[in-house]
Amino acid sequence: MARYYLTTPIYYVNGAPHIGHAYTSIATDVLARWKRLDGHDVFFLTGTDEHGQKVEKAAAEAGLDPQTFADRNAARFREMTERMGVSADDFIRTTEERHKIGCIALWRKLEASGDIYPGHYEGWYAVRDEAFYNAEEITEHQDGRRTAPSGAPVEWVREPSYFFRLSAWQDRLLELYESQPDFILPSSRRNEVMSFVRGGLTDLSISRTTFSWGIPVPGAPGHVMYVWLDALANYITALGYPDEDAPRWAYWPADAHFVGKDIVRFHAVYWPAFLMAAGLPPPRRITTHGWWTVDGEKMSKSLGNVLDPLELAETYGLDPLRYFLLREMPFGNDGTISRKSLITRLNVELANDLGNLAQRTLSLIARNCDGRRPAKGVTTADDAELFAAARALPDRLRTVMDRQAFHEALEETWRIIRAANAYIDRQAPWALRKTDPVRMATVLRVLAYTIRVVATVLQPFMPSSMGRMLDQLGVPVALRDLASLGVELPAGELLPPPKGIFPRYVEPTM
Repeated sequence: MARYYLTTPIYYVNGAPHIGHAYTSIATDVLARWKRLDGHDVFFLTGTDEHGQKVEKAAAEAGLDPQTFADRNAARFREMTERMGVSADDFIRTTEERHKIGCIALWRKLEASGDIYPGHYEGWYAVRDEAFYNAEEITEHQDGRRTAPSGAPVEWVREPSYFFRLSAWQDRLLELYESQPDFILPSSRRNEVMSFVRGGLTDLSISRTTFSWGIPVPGAPGHVMYVWLDALANYITALGYPDEDAPRWAYWPADAHFVGKDIVRFHAVYWPAFLMAAGLPPPRRITTHGWWTVDGEKMSKSLGNVLDPLELAETYGLDPLRYFLLREMPFGNDGTISRKSLITRLNVELANDLGNLAQRTLSLIARNCDGRRPAKGVTTADDAELFAAARALPDRLRTVMDRQAFHEALEETWRIIRAANAYIDRQAPWALRKTDPVRMATVLRVLAYTIRVVATVLQPFMPSSMGRMLDQLGVPVALRDLASLGVELPAGELLPPPKGIFPRYVEPTM
């Protein structure tokens, strides 16, 4: 059984979870569930990033010590993970002892390789980004403010620091990108990263002395590790690093790190350089996604338009929300979210296209076949065409899912749903009941198989709803993976009474 390791970024605990965090987690979860469905041995990691100046500052503003503050907010992210139906195998926190041990071991490995040296850092630093910027990246405003490319204010800092010899890894990083064209997805992000690296890499400051909330640098009193060295290491410390005999270590290297486009540089430049310097293989892929805006406007607390994923799931249903987020925009692009578009997807595609197809088919079986799975008789070309398209769907989806093209996977699936709706209208099994009941049974059998395939491949996107649909089709739990779609279910088996899966959403009136 092939192993497959994938991760979300670990979420920074200086604020509460929002729809962007939920989006990343749900997308990663969909791929994890898909790979399990396809027979892989999956390890799926998420967690929280709890050190750094931002957390120390936010904790002080809240009147709490940093650990208490981190504990409180980490619990919120854990709750989001659970309530979004995210099937993570582990939730790591960077304040855990296992992580600290791994980070110290990684530091010592980099030190032993000659890739760390002491010095003084002097330059522009953005507290909000926990990032250093070159002078050419800084924007000077007429009012005297200076900001980073992200818009975060920067300040000039000078302090003792340890450095990582990032400049020594420029050629090897470019070689990595060239030899693995899919190392960074989408290609637009790959081009940005390659341009940045070709522009020349400077050595990276990897310790701080102006605050204390971090992992102490071994043998250097007063220094704590740069939060990004600490944070990125979670992907290996959760596997047991530095114990390479740990059972989980067999999952390294990661098959996919899911990250937002704002942190691609850290993952695609710094992280592989750290790993190669430590004698470890880099991950196989950094897959990046864009940002959501709300009704075309950037989410912000001041505008009052920050969307709470828990409230959206409560209002519209978790599975419709999961479906919408992966359907509405191509993964990797920016997109806009609105309640109106969410309701449209729910009512048109889920309630009408898929829900109505399943309800019509199962209701006809309940009424006209004594509630038992119909037998298949002589098939026509029309039957064979729909049956063949449904049977080919998993193979088509494997290709697009391996590119994390979730919207394409859903569109491929909806092509089958639309074809099945056209087929049921053409064949009119409700009319065949009186004229040709054997033919009616065959039509309903073909439809039931098609819906089974659709419900099976949609389980990663909508696990609860598709589980209920497969229940109504009488599919045993043991036969709900992709390999089992070739197993024919016996005719005559009594099916549960049909129930609607996706009720139409009607906005409450005042």
